[in-house]
Amino acid sequence: MPNRLAHETSPYLLQHADNPVDWWPWSEEAFEEARRRGIPVHLSVGYSSCHWCHVLAKESFQDEVTAAFMNEHFVNIKVDREERPDVDAVYMEAVQAATGQGGWPMTVFLTPDAEPFYFGTYFPPAPRQGMPSFRQVLQGVHQAWDERRDEVTEVAEKIVRDLAGREISYGDAQTPGAEELAQALLGLTREYDPQRGGFGGAPKFPPSMVLEFLLRHHARTGAEGALQMARDTCERMARGGMYDQLGGGFARYSVDRDWVVPHFEKMLYDNALLCRVYAHLWRSTGSELARRVALETADFMVGELRTNEGGFASALDADSDDGTGRHVEGAYYVWTPEQLREVLGEQDAELAAQHFGVTEEGTFEEGASVLQLPVRDGFVDAGRVASIRERLLAARSGRPAPGRDDKVVAAWNGLAIAALAETGAYFDRPDLVEAAVAAADLLVRLHLDEQARLTRTSKDGHAGANAGVLEDYADVAEGFLALASVTGEGVWLEFAGFLLDHVLARFTDPESGSLYDTAADAEQLIRRPQDPTDNAAPSGWTAAANALLSYAAHTGSEPHRTAAERALGVVKALGPRVPRFIGWGLAAAEAVLDGPREVAVVGPALDDEGTRALHRTALLGTAPGAVVAAGAPGSDEFPLLADRPLVGGEPAAYVCRNFTCDAPTTEPDRLRTVLSG
Repeated sequence: MPNRLAHETSPYLLQHADNPVDWWPWSEEAFEEARRRGIPVHLSVGYSSCHWCHVLAKESFQDEVTAAFMNEHFVNIKVDREERPDVDAVYMEAVQAATGQGGWPMTVFLTPDAEPFYFGTYFPPAPRQGMPSFRQVLQGVHQAWDERRDEVTEVAEKIVRDLAGREISYGDAQTPGAEELAQALLGLTREYDPQRGGFGGAPKFPPSMVLEFLLRHHARTGAEGALQMARDTCERMARGGMYDQLGGGFARYSVDRDWVVPHFEKMLYDNALLCRVYAHLWRSTGSELARRVALETADFMVGELRTNEGGFASALDADSDDGTGRHVEGAYYVWTPEQLREVLGEQDAELAAQHFGVTEEGTFEEGASVLQLPVRDGFVDAGRVASIRERLLAARSGRPAPGRDDKVVAAWNGLAIAALAETGAYFDRPDLVEAAVAAADLLVRLHLDEQARLTRTSKDGHAGANAGVLEDYADVAEGFLALASVTGEGVWLEFAGFLLDHVLARFTDPESGSLYDTAADAEQLIRRPQDPTDNAAPSGWTAAANALLSYAAHTGSEPHRTAAERALGVVKALGPRVPRFIGWGLAAAEAVLDGPREVAVVGPALDDEGTRALHRTALLGTAPGAVVAAGAPGSDEFPLLADRPLVGGEPAAYVCRNFTCDAPTTEPDRLRTVLSG
């Protein structure tokens, strides 16, 4: 019989709806039940494409005996971290403070007042490598609660007090200057892996936000080292196993330093961020590889993640059926030499193995290889390789596909809108811009209420119950601002303004200018989460700084500019010390130092040849954070178009920065020079 999760919209929660565990969704009613029964809460947090979350569920949550013990002695709450990042952040901070590490699945035991007292991640069904079994943990916690409850509640209260004392102090609330950004670059150089690209050791994550900073830094300063790190890292990632060499798109991370074996889940946020990075790398260098990867990643998002309603699904699972009924990580993506021969025949299989690095020993498990694109000397028959790729992709599509998490997350859709709008504009792919517009339309129609408050998620055209957090407001505003620049439709600037007004009113500390991840009127947790550091995606804090800055450049709004600069004080404090974890903030700081530049393109119509040439040139400018407004003279679509006439009857571009304007130009080449960073 299904439990209470049967009525939820989260695919992850629905995966647990038939467990014998009597799960509750996160709710006040669950804690009331714990108080009524005088028992602790077992909080389990994960997400649908998390491999070890599935393992824990199969081993323990589907086990009748374990479930019976859980139901008798605990109120069990299941949370999708992608739906409730605030709940996840608060308790993950506690887990990391207590154990020195964290991850998912996250297992936390709480008092009925939601105060945590015991922590962990995955626990096996039987004791293993010094780890207790999950059932031993349950029994130990139950016994401690029964026999030493005063001690347990005292520990919980102390943990909450300690967390409350971890408020962020971030220096003098001044924007970082050229010196701090140079120190950040130096810090990145020290952690850079010159042999393999990327930063640090294994596992290696795609450093999307840092790459944006490096490209902007090069544009502003001409620093060749910054461009080299960005270019080489992008090439190594695109040639490695983390990139899907057949279907496009990136997996979550590489388990090794050489980008060979990925953790195979494909997340919307990674692909949106990386699509944009590769498009920007092409903009800076003209790299054909960057162009191909940007377009293939955009096509992957539209082809594989787009929902019937026009939004973008959250993720594809790492695991899938290997054809024998077993759910195995990577089964959909890996190949053996024998499988190549079955699809391609002997000669083409030999070429495919050489081209994609498939070996008899294998680079993954059980003799299978992850496809890569090693650098080869000599001639490559491009037509033959294209045919091989097509046939392998067709054969792969006949395999059982990984599951898809169909929920639409506002923040990640905002990132996808920005990436698709820009990639479509750069490469003359109006279909990609249309996909961005459709996703933006869905967010406005389904996720925004009359007061422009955001709902974080939707599924199958139904809005979820959870309020948007800071990253939702910031990333959706970012997407709308990119769409405004590309389409010349001022309504997207207007919607971005509505969202950013909420950031100023409900997420910003008026005293310090620091930002909180949840609104002042949101559900009160044991602590109000606040984290400026980038993780898998930009932090809400640095994303808000970027969007506020762009909006201010478009509109001349002093409150938005001031809020952006105050928010970037944290980058002055953290950028020189931990640049790998605040790349988006460093990118925003580059834009502040460059202006950012404000570009107005006026012409009789956007499809007029002269207007189109200037508009495209403006979008392809590398000046950090430049904003573009395009439209007819006298149009009230954008503030930047006011009092900007044609020049000699010709379309013209006006460029301003720091309250100073260049003479208008009708020449794309002149505009290109002005916007070259």
